Amino acid sequence: MALEKKQRDPNAKKAQGKEETPKKKAPAKKTAAKKSAAKKDAPKKAPAKKDDAKKPAAKKESAKKTSKKEPAKKKEAPKAAPAPLVVRASSRYVRIAPRKARLVADQVRGMQIDKARALLQFSPRGAARDIGKLIESAAANAENNFDLVADEMRVAEITVDEGPTLRRFRPRALGRATPINKRTSHIAVALSPGEEA
Repeated sequence: MALEKKQRDPNAKKAQGKEETPKKKAPAKKTAAKKSAAKKDAPKKAPAKKDDAKKPAAKKESAKKTSKKEPAKKKEAPKAAPAPLVVRASSRYVRIAPRKARLVADQVRGMQIDKARALLQFSPRGAARDIGKLIESAAANAENNFDLVADEMRVAEITVDEGPTLRRFRPRALGRATPINKRTSHIAVALSPGEEA
């Protein structure tokens, strides 16, 4: 048996040696065959790329379809009503206390401009003169800047805010001094076309 193994082994080694050399050459042939096959397959892959190019076009079409749907949604949404036209005028650092000016502003708020002029003209309060001038200024703005008829306007808003206070002191008995606060106001008026509210 040992002889048979030895006989087999040399034959096997020779066979292996013979087979190994062709095997080395075979892979070289295979690589050449693979390259030629790759060249043949290359045109086959190119049409696949063309198919890929078609896919983005399909995506673009789907994007267009979705964009067409969006405007439909926008049409469904109700349109906001246009904001009413408002003409403004303001007067700052008016030398009157805000508490006193608010009494007159509350009387005029919401009135038609003709009625407001009449009320302010005959009001005994000091703030009536300043507020009357401010309303006349807002009416002039409406005529000159917006081509509106001033007599058809109404006082939509009127606000009186507190401005800086001028602090003064008055000498009193026994060498004392008492403070005097001279208050100021910022007054703003907004006129809008329309009837009295």
